[in-house]
Parts: sequence; C-alpha cells; structure tokens
Amino acid sequence: MAARILFPLAVVLAIVAVALIGGSISFLQPLFSVALLYVAFAIFFFGFMAKVIDWAKSPVPFRIPTTAGQEFSLPWIKWAKIDNPSTTGGVLMRMFFEVCLFRSLFRNMRTDLRSGWLIHSPTKWLWLLALGFHYSFLIIAIRHLRLFVHPIPGFVETLDAVDGMFQIGIPPIYLTDLVILLCVTGLLVRRLCLPKVRFVSLAADYFPLFLILGIVISGLLMRFVFRVDITAVKALANGIVSFHPVVPKGIGAIFFVHLALVCTLIAYFPFSKLMHMGGIFMSPTRNLANTTRMAYHENPWRQPPKFHSYEEYEDMYREYMKEAGLPLERE
Repeated sequence: MAARILFPLAVVLAIVAVALIGGSISFLQPLFSVALLYVAFAIFFFGFMAKVIDWAKSPVPFRIPTTAGQEFSLPWIKWAKIDNPSTTGGVLMRMFFEVCLFRSLFRNMRTDLRSGWLIHSPTKWLWLLALGFHYSFLIIAIRHLRLFVHPIPGFVETLDAVDGMFQIGIPPIYLTDLVILLCVTGLLVRRLCLPKVRFVSLAADYFPLFLILGIVISGLLMRFVFRVDITAVKALANGIVSFHPVVPKGIGAIFFVHLALVCTLIAYFPFSKLMHMGGIFMSPTRNLANTTRMAYHENPWRQPPKFHSYEEYEDMYREYMKEAGLPLERE
C-alpha cells in the first residue's frame, strides 16, 4: 500500500532534482525548456487525438444514458428534463451542468455502516474541492497567456486584475494560487486519510496530485522566494510560440523545475485518468437522450447475420453426421 504513495512521490522528486541540475547547466537549458516543451505538446496532441478517435470508433449497441430522475411519460407525471432528458436540448443542458458545475459530483453521497444502520450523507466538500481546483487551474492557464501573446488580450488583463484584487504587496497574491493549493492539498489528504478511498487508490491516482502540487509549489517559490527574470521568461515563451526559440541567460533554475513538471503533466495527460476532460463528451451515458421507449435504436455497427443453406450445413458437418448415423440428403 505504501508503495502506491511513495513511488509516484519519488518520481516527482526525481523530476525536480534532474530539472534543477539540468537548469543550472547552461548548455542543457535548451533541452530542459525548448525541446522538452515541444516533445510534451506533441505527445499530448497526438495522444489526445488517438484516444478520442478510438472512443469514437467504439460501438454503442443500445442507448445507455445514466438517468437520475423520472423519464418522459404521461402528462400528469413530472418529468426530470435535466436528469433524464429525451431531447437534444435536454442532453445539451445536462452536459452543460455536468461540465461546468459537476452536477453528478454535487449529488454524490457517502454511504457508511454505523451501528448496523446504513447511513447516507452528502459530500459537498468534495464537490467544492473539485470545482475550486478545476476553475483555479483554468484561470491560471488563461493568466499565463500574457507570456505567449503580444499585445496581451483585454480579457486576460481583466482576469489578472480580478484575480489579484486583494493586492497586499509586490508581486500581488492571486486568489487562484491560494485556492488551487488548498484544493489540491485537500484532495490529496482525502486519499491519504480516508481508509476506503486509500484502499482503492493506485499510484496513477497519486501521481497527478503530486505532480500538480509540485507545479503549484514551484510556481509560488518562483514568484515569491526565488525570483526569476520575467522579461527573459517572456522572451523564451515568445520564441517558442514563433518557432524561433532562444534561451536567455539568467532565468533561474527554479523556472526549469516548474517547466519540467508542467511538461511532464502535459505528456502524461493522454495516458492518465485526466483524459476524463475529453472522455466526458464521448460518454454514451451522458451524450445520449433516453428515448428507448420512443424510438427504435439500431446499432450502426451491427453486421448483417450470415445464413447457411441446409446444403452448406450438410457439407460442413457431413463426416460428423455420418458418424452419428444421421440421414443425409446427398452422399
């Protein structure tokens, strides 16, 4: 059990150590910045597309939408249009609430056996941690666009100003930095402290959490402790985007640690459970309307059955039929 936790932690620490050493050596810096980033994005793009195409090819023999409410029925029976949609509009509404607000996780219940009684209790704290983590990650990713584009889009500057509204000093403390640190730590503590969750957790569950936690911590260290030359970082980012990369001097080794962790997450993404980002749109339990009682659903991958005539059947099993003493129409 401990190996599931210690092994991914050791891998993340090894990545940090290698990047720290490589970022301190000038002739290795292009390898740990430019080459690593290009390779990571190539793996992400082709891996993501291959996974989605493979899912798209998977047959759906019948409609299997997940339902959590009353289906469309008689007029005097209340219909759950979101939880059990029978129209395309209802499916789009359910997908919107699922993708943007994690509706199914909001309704998640915890079940425990206490004194012989089966007790169900809500787990809204898990929903809050997941929602806070995902939206913080999204806002941080959008804020980083100011390093790659010039001029900086207005919505990025507005988001940056709102995120750093509680400015105490220089540089400002972003709300999303604190929220994502709190949420990732909470999700990790949940896996470590809850016995049932820890029992079903694998190394593949811990590795992304350690990796993201390392990205957050290295980013905060780079911002508040080991200061880096942000002008040099932006020059490097612009060079990478324009495919004319140049690694300026004096960026700082902590930047290469942060970048190595980010590249590892990007490259690991298509092969991990993080692919639920794309998989939720391909899931027949979510993207199908519940019309099993309204329309006949024919599997488009169904192959027409192959029939045999009696003559062909007799030719195939002639010897066996002779041995069994069965009559034959043709000798």
